[in-house]
Amino acid sequence: MHCVSSKYSVMMVSFCQGALLLSLAAAMAMAVYADMKVDCGPDFVTLMWTESRPQADTSLLRLGNCFPTSFSAGEAYFYVDLTDCNFRRLVTGDALVYSNDLTYVASADSYNLAFTHPVVCAYERPKDWYATIYDPVFKTYSLGDLQFNIGLMNDDFSGPAESTRFPLGSIIPIMASVVQETHQPLLLLLDECVAATTPELYPESTMYPIISNKGCLLESVSSRSKFEPRQKSSEIRLSLQTFTFAMGEEVFIHCKLLAWDPNGLDSTKKACHFVEGHGWELLDNLAQSNLCDCCESKCKSRRQRSVAAEKHGMVQKAVIGPFTITDVNS
Repeated sequence: MHCVSSKYSVMMVSFCQGALLLSLAAAMAMAVYADMKVDCGPDFVTLMWTESRPQADTSLLRLGNCFPTSFSAGEAYFYVDLTDCNFRRLVTGDALVYSNDLTYVASADSYNLAFTHPVVCAYERPKDWYATIYDPVFKTYSLGDLQFNIGLMNDDFSGPAESTRFPLGSIIPIMASVVQETHQPLLLLLDECVAATTPELYPESTMYPIISNKGCLLESVSSRSKFEPRQKSSEIRLSLQTFTFAMGEEVFIHCKLLAWDPNGLDSTKKACHFVEGHGWELLDNLAQSNLCDCCESKCKSRRQRSVAAEKHGMVQKAVIGPFTITDVNS
Protein backbone atom coordinates (compact mmCIF):
# COMPACT_ATOMS: atom_id res chain seq x y z
CA MET A 1 0.00 0.00 0.00
CA HIS A 2 2.46 2.61 -1.21
CA CYS A 3 2.05 5.76 -3.23
CA VAL A 4 4.71 8.29 -4.21
CA SER A 5 4.46 11.91 -5.33
CA SER A 6 7.06 14.44 -6.32
CA LYS A 7 7.30 18.06 -7.37
CA TYR A 8 6.06 20.40 -4.69
CA SER A 9 4.57 22.75 -7.28
CA VAL A 10 2.05 20.30 -8.71
CA MET A 11 -1.22 19.13 -7.17
CA MET A 12 -0.97 15.35 -7.04
CA VAL A 13 -3.81 12.86 -6.67
CA SER A 14 -2.46 9.34 -7.17
CA PHE A 15 -4.09 5.97 -6.56
CA CYS A 16 -1.83 3.07 -5.72
CA GLN A 17 -2.97 -0.26 -4.24
CA GLY A 18 -5.87 1.37 -2.40
CA ALA A 19 -3.91 4.37 -1.10
CA LEU A 20 -4.52 7.96 -2.05
CA LEU A 21 -1.90 10.65 -1.57
CA LEU A 22 -2.99 14.25 -1.79
CA SER A 23 -0.23 16.85 -1.80
CA LEU A 24 -1.23 20.49 -2.21
CA ALA A 25 1.09 23.44 -2.86
CA ALA A 26 1.18 25.97 -0.01
CA ALA A 27 2.51 28.71 -2.25
CA MET A 28 3.28 28.59 -5.98
CA ALA A 29 6.22 30.92 -5.46
CA MET A 30 8.01 28.19 -3.53
CA ALA A 31 8.02 25.80 -6.47
CA VAL A 32 11.18 27.25 -7.94
CA TYR A 33 13.35 26.23 -5.01
CA ALA A 34 11.69 23.27 -3.28
CA ASP A 35 10.79 19.69 -4.12
CA MET A 36 8.90 17.23 -1.94
CA LYS A 37 8.53 13.47 -2.29
CA VAL A 38 6.11 11.55 -0.07
CA ASP A 39 5.54 7.82 0.29
CA CYS A 40 2.39 6.69 2.10
CA GLY A 41 3.11 3.24 3.51
CA PRO A 42 0.59 0.90 5.16
CA ASP A 43 1.21 2.40 8.61
CA PHE A 44 3.99 4.93 8.07
CA VAL A 45 4.93 7.92 5.94
CA THR A 46 8.27 8.92 4.48
CA LEU A 47 8.85 12.45 3.26
CA MET A 48 11.91 13.91 1.54
CA TRP A 49 12.19 17.67 1.24
CA THR A 50 14.87 19.01 -1.13
CA GLU A 51 15.82 22.64 -0.70
CA SER A 52 17.89 24.61 -3.21
CA ARG A 53 18.36 27.80 -1.18
CA PRO A 54 21.76 27.67 0.55
CA GLN A 55 20.56 29.88 3.42
CA ALA A 56 17.61 27.65 4.33
CA ASP A 57 18.01 25.60 7.54
CA THR A 58 16.34 22.22 6.90
CA SER A 59 16.59 21.31 10.61
CA LEU A 60 13.75 23.80 11.19
CA LEU A 61 11.27 21.73 9.18
CA ARG A 62 8.58 19.92 11.17
CA LEU A 63 6.08 17.25 10.16
CA GLY A 64 3.34 17.88 12.70
CA ASN A 65 5.32 17.98 15.93
CA CYS A 66 8.12 15.69 14.69
CA PHE A 67 11.63 16.82 13.90
CA PRO A 68 13.38 15.47 10.78
CA THR A 69 14.66 11.91 11.13
CA SER A 70 17.77 13.16 9.38
CA PHE A 71 18.79 16.31 7.57
CA SER A 72 21.67 17.86 5.65
CA ALA A 73 22.41 21.27 4.14
CA GLY A 74 19.87 20.79 1.37
CA GLU A 75 17.53 17.98 2.46
CA ALA A 76 15.28 16.89 5.29
CA TYR A 77 14.00 13.32 5.62
CA PHE A 78 11.11 12.09 7.76
CA TYR A 79 10.22 8.47 8.52
CA VAL A 80 7.26 8.46 10.90
CA ASP A 81 4.34 6.31 11.97
CA LEU A 82 0.80 7.40 11.13
CA THR A 83 0.00 7.13 14.84
CA ASP A 84 2.72 9.65 15.65
CA CYS A 85 3.55 13.31 14.99
CA ASN A 86 -0.01 14.54 15.64
CA PHE A 87 -1.43 13.02 12.47
CA ARG A 88 -5.15 13.71 12.37
CA ARG A 89 -7.35 10.72 11.52
CA LEU A 90 -10.72 10.98 9.82
CA VAL A 91 -12.99 8.02 9.04
CA THR A 92 -15.49 8.72 6.28
CA GLY A 93 -17.43 5.82 4.81
CA ASP A 94 -14.93 3.39 3.33
CA ALA A 95 -11.96 5.77 3.62
CA LEU A 96 -9.43 6.13 6.42
CA VAL A 97 -7.72 9.53 6.02
CA TYR A 98 -4.58 10.77 7.81
CA SER A 99 -3.59 14.41 7.48
CA ASN A 100 -0.77 16.55 8.81
CA ASP A 101 1.18 19.72 8.04
CA LEU A 102 4.77 20.21 7.00
CA THR A 103 5.89 23.51 8.48
CA TYR A 104 9.02 25.60 8.36
CA VAL A 105 9.74 27.30 11.69
CA ALA A 106 11.73 30.37 10.67
CA SER A 107 14.15 32.00 13.10
CA ALA A 108 13.48 35.59 14.07
CA ASP A 109 16.56 36.76 12.13
CA SER A 110 15.94 34.53 9.10
CA TYR A 111 15.37 35.77 5.56
CA ASN A 112 13.21 32.73 4.89
CA LEU A 113 9.51 33.03 5.61
CA ALA A 114 7.67 30.45 7.69
CA PHE A 115 5.23 28.28 5.72
CA THR A 116 2.78 25.41 6.15
CA HIS A 117 2.22 22.66 3.57
CA PRO A 118 -0.54 20.02 3.96
CA VAL A 119 0.25 16.31 3.61
CA VAL A 120 -2.64 13.83 3.39
CA CYS A 121 -2.68 10.06 3.04
CA ALA A 122 -5.99 8.22 2.51
CA TYR A 123 -6.57 4.45 2.47
CA GLU A 124 -9.42 2.08 1.89
CA ARG A 125 -10.78 1.38 5.34
CA PRO A 126 -10.01 -2.22 6.42
CA LYS A 127 -13.14 -4.16 7.30
CA ASP A 128 -11.69 -5.20 10.66
CA TRP A 129 -10.33 -1.74 11.54
CA TYR A 130 -11.08 -0.29 14.96
CA ALA A 131 -9.76 2.68 16.93
CA THR A 132 -6.64 2.19 19.02
CA ILE A 133 -6.95 2.93 22.72
CA TYR A 134 -4.09 5.05 24.08
CA ASP A 135 -2.44 3.57 27.14
CA PRO A 136 0.17 6.01 28.49
CA VAL A 137 3.38 4.64 29.96
CA PHE A 138 4.10 7.72 32.07
CA LYS A 139 2.43 9.45 34.95
CA THR A 140 -0.32 11.49 33.35
CA TYR A 141 -1.64 14.93 34.26
CA SER A 142 -4.57 16.47 32.39
CA LEU A 143 -5.01 20.21 32.11
CA GLY A 144 -7.86 21.37 29.91
CA ASP A 145 -7.41 19.62 26.57
CA LEU A 146 -3.69 19.07 27.16
CA GLN A 147 -2.34 15.83 28.62
CA PHE A 148 1.15 15.91 30.14
CA ASN A 149 3.17 12.72 30.67
CA ILE A 150 6.49 12.25 32.47
CA GLY A 151 8.53 9.25 33.57
CA LEU A 152 11.81 7.41 34.04
CA MET A 153 13.00 5.66 30.88
CA ASN A 154 15.44 2.94 29.84
CA ASP A 155 18.84 3.78 28.37
CA ASP A 156 17.66 4.44 24.80
CA PHE A 157 14.32 6.05 25.74
CA SER A 158 12.42 3.25 24.00
CA GLY A 159 10.43 2.22 27.07
CA PRO A 160 10.03 2.67 30.82
CA ALA A 161 12.95 2.18 33.21
CA GLU A 162 13.51 -1.43 34.25
CA SER A 163 14.79 -0.39 37.69
CA THR A 164 14.33 2.54 40.05
CA ARG A 165 17.77 2.12 41.64
CA PHE A 166 20.56 4.18 40.06
CA PRO A 167 24.23 3.97 41.17
CA LEU A 168 25.92 7.30 41.92
CA GLY A 169 27.40 8.70 38.70
CA SER A 170 25.06 6.77 36.38
CA ILE A 171 22.56 8.37 34.00
CA ILE A 172 18.84 8.64 34.72
CA PRO A 173 16.92 8.99 31.43
CA ILE A 174 13.82 11.15 31.87
CA MET A 175 11.21 11.90 29.22
CA ALA A 176 8.22 14.23 29.30
CA SER A 177 5.60 14.80 26.61
CA VAL A 178 2.37 16.63 25.98
CA VAL A 179 -0.56 15.24 23.99
CA GLN A 180 -2.38 17.91 22.02
CA GLU A 181 -5.91 17.22 20.86
CA THR A 182 -6.86 20.58 19.40
CA HIS A 183 -3.79 22.79 19.75
CA GLN A 184 -1.35 23.74 17.02
CA PRO A 185 2.05 22.03 17.55
CA LEU A 186 3.50 23.00 20.92
CA LEU A 187 7.08 22.97 22.21
CA LEU A 188 7.44 21.22 25.57
CA LEU A 189 9.94 22.70 28.02
CA LEU A 190 11.11 21.83 31.52
CA ASP A 191 10.81 25.18 33.23
CA GLU A 192 12.25 23.99 36.54
CA CYS A 193 13.00 20.72 38.37
CA VAL A 194 14.16 20.04 41.93
CA ALA A 195 14.90 16.79 43.74
CA ALA A 196 13.37 16.19 47.18
CA THR A 197 12.79 13.29 49.55
CA THR A 198 9.01 13.83 49.70
CA PRO A 199 6.25 13.44 47.08
CA GLU A 200 4.98 16.89 48.09
CA LEU A 201 7.09 20.02 48.50
CA TYR A 202 6.97 21.81 51.84
CA PRO A 203 8.79 24.93 53.07
CA GLU A 204 11.00 22.73 55.26
CA SER A 205 11.70 20.18 52.46
CA THR A 206 15.36 19.52 51.62
CA MET A 207 15.71 20.24 47.91
CA TYR A 208 18.41 19.87 45.27
CA PRO A 209 18.02 22.17 42.22
CA ILE A 210 18.38 20.50 38.82
CA ILE A 211 16.75 22.92 36.37
CA SER A 212 16.23 26.52 37.40
CA ASN A 213 16.23 30.09 36.09
CA LYS A 214 13.55 29.37 33.47
CA GLY A 215 14.94 26.30 31.72
CA CYS A 216 18.66 26.31 32.61
CA LEU A 217 19.97 22.79 33.32
CA LEU A 218 22.23 23.64 36.27
CA GLU A 219 23.46 20.06 36.61
CA SER A 220 25.07 20.23 33.14
CA VAL A 221 27.73 22.67 34.41
CA SER A 222 29.48 20.12 36.62
CA SER A 223 28.32 16.75 35.27
CA ARG A 224 27.39 14.80 32.13
CA SER A 225 23.75 15.86 32.41
CA LYS A 226 22.27 17.19 29.16
CA PHE A 227 19.15 17.58 27.09
CA GLU A 228 19.03 15.03 24.27
CA PRO A 229 18.24 16.09 20.67
CA ARG A 230 14.50 16.29 20.17
CA GLN A 231 12.52 13.68 18.23
CA LYS A 232 9.31 15.73 18.51
CA SER A 233 8.59 19.28 19.59
CA SER A 234 5.99 17.99 22.08
CA GLU A 235 8.56 15.76 23.80
CA ILE A 236 11.70 16.54 25.77
CA ARG A 237 14.39 14.09 26.87
CA LEU A 238 16.83 14.62 29.72
CA SER A 239 19.89 12.53 30.55
CA LEU A 240 20.48 13.33 34.22
CA GLN A 241 23.67 12.14 35.91
CA THR A 242 22.97 11.03 39.46
CA PHE A 243 24.24 13.32 42.19
CA THR A 244 25.06 13.10 45.90
CA PHE A 245 21.66 13.63 47.49
CA ALA A 246 19.66 11.51 49.95
CA MET A 247 21.79 8.46 49.26
CA GLY A 248 19.81 5.26 49.77
CA GLU A 249 16.55 7.13 50.42
CA GLU A 250 13.51 7.60 48.22
CA VAL A 251 13.96 10.58 45.90
CA PHE A 252 11.29 12.47 43.96
CA ILE A 253 11.87 15.00 41.19
CA HIS A 254 9.35 17.83 41.09
CA CYS A 255 9.11 19.59 37.72
CA LYS A 256 7.15 22.38 36.13
CA LEU A 257 6.27 21.48 32.52
CA LEU A 258 5.58 24.24 30.04
CA ALA A 259 3.90 23.82 26.64
CA TRP A 260 4.69 26.80 24.45
CA ASP A 261 4.59 28.23 20.94
CA PRO A 262 7.66 26.90 19.02
CA ASN A 263 8.12 30.36 17.50
CA GLY A 264 7.91 32.13 20.86
CA LEU A 265 11.20 31.24 22.53
CA ASP A 266 12.72 33.91 24.75
CA SER A 267 14.94 34.09 27.82
CA THR A 268 12.16 32.61 30.00
CA LYS A 269 10.88 30.03 27.48
CA LYS A 270 13.86 27.86 26.61
CA ALA A 271 15.84 24.66 27.21
CA CYS A 272 19.53 25.40 27.84
CA HIS A 273 22.41 23.16 28.86
CA PHE A 274 26.11 23.79 29.38
CA VAL A 275 28.48 22.21 26.86
CA GLU A 276 32.13 22.06 27.85
CA GLY A 277 34.23 24.19 25.55
CA HIS A 278 31.19 26.00 24.15
CA GLY A 279 29.27 27.36 27.11
CA TRP A 280 25.48 27.54 27.38
CA GLU A 281 23.63 26.27 24.30
CA LEU A 282 19.96 26.39 23.33
CA LEU A 283 18.59 22.92 22.64
CA ASP A 284 16.22 23.93 19.86
CA ASN A 285 18.33 26.36 17.82
CA LEU A 286 22.07 26.87 18.38
CA ALA A 287 21.87 30.16 16.48
CA GLN A 288 19.72 31.56 19.28
CA SER A 289 21.95 30.40 22.14
CA ASN A 290 22.20 34.01 23.30
CA LEU A 291 18.86 33.32 25.01
CA CYS A 292 20.89 31.20 27.45
CA ASP A 293 23.29 34.01 28.42
CA CYS A 294 21.13 34.81 31.44
CA CYS A 295 21.65 31.32 32.91
CA GLU A 296 24.61 32.80 34.83
CA SER A 297 22.44 35.60 36.26
CA LYS A 298 18.65 36.10 36.32
CA CYS A 299 16.44 35.25 33.35
CA LYS A 300 13.63 37.75 32.86
CA SER A 301 11.13 38.24 30.06
CA ARG A 302 10.19 41.49 28.41
CA ARG A 303 6.97 39.98 27.08
CA GLN A 304 3.69 40.23 28.92
CA ARG A 305 2.67 37.18 26.90
CA SER A 306 4.84 35.00 29.13
CA VAL A 307 2.66 35.80 32.14
CA ALA A 308 -0.53 35.23 30.14
CA ALA A 309 0.54 31.69 29.22
CA GLU A 310 0.24 30.37 32.77
CA LYS A 311 -3.25 31.83 33.05
CA HIS A 312 -4.30 29.91 29.95
CA GLY A 313 -3.36 26.49 31.32
CA MET A 314 -0.05 25.87 29.55
CA VAL A 315 1.89 25.07 32.75
CA GLN A 316 1.66 21.79 34.66
CA LYS A 317 3.43 20.60 37.80
CA ALA A 318 4.51 16.95 37.79
CA VAL A 319 6.41 14.52 40.02
CA ILE A 320 8.77 11.68 39.03
CA GLY A 321 9.60 8.87 41.42
CA PRO A 322 10.26 7.53 43.83
CA PHE A 323 13.69 6.24 42.88
CA THR A 324 16.88 5.62 44.84
CA ILE A 325 20.46 6.79 44.30
CA THR A 326 22.86 4.13 45.58
CA ASP A 327 26.47 4.33 46.63
CA VAL A 328 28.60 2.19 44.32
CA ASN A 329 30.95 1.38 47.23
CA SER A 330 28.24 0.09 49.56
